[in-house]
Amino acid sequence: MAKKKVSIAKGVKISKKKAAMMRKKAGGSNVGEYKGVGKKSFCGPSGGSPVGSFPVNTKKRAKSANKLAHNAPNPEGIKACVKRKFPSIGKNKK
Repeated sequence: MAKKKVSIAKGVKISKKKAAMMRKKAGGSNVGEYKGVGKKSFCGPSGGSPVGSFPVNTKKRAKSANKLAHNAPNPEGIKACVKRKFPSIGKNKK
C-alpha cells in the first residue's frame, strides 16, 4: 500500500511521517500550515529549518519571518533571505 502524502506547500508533497518529523525540528512548528504558498516563497531552508517554514510571500509575512528568525538554527540565513525578497524591510524611513 502506498504511503499517504500530504501537501505542505504548493507543489510540495511529503509523507505524513516526514511532515511530523519536520514539525519537531527547530523553526519547523508551522510546516504544512501554508499549503497555498509556492515553494520558492519560503525562507526556512536558508536558515537550516525545514521546507515549508518561514513563508515570505507577502510583506507582512516577511516581517514576521524576520521577527521569528531566532527560532531557526541559523537566524542570519532567514534574515538574508527576507532581505533578498523584500529589500525595503528593515530600513529606517526618514
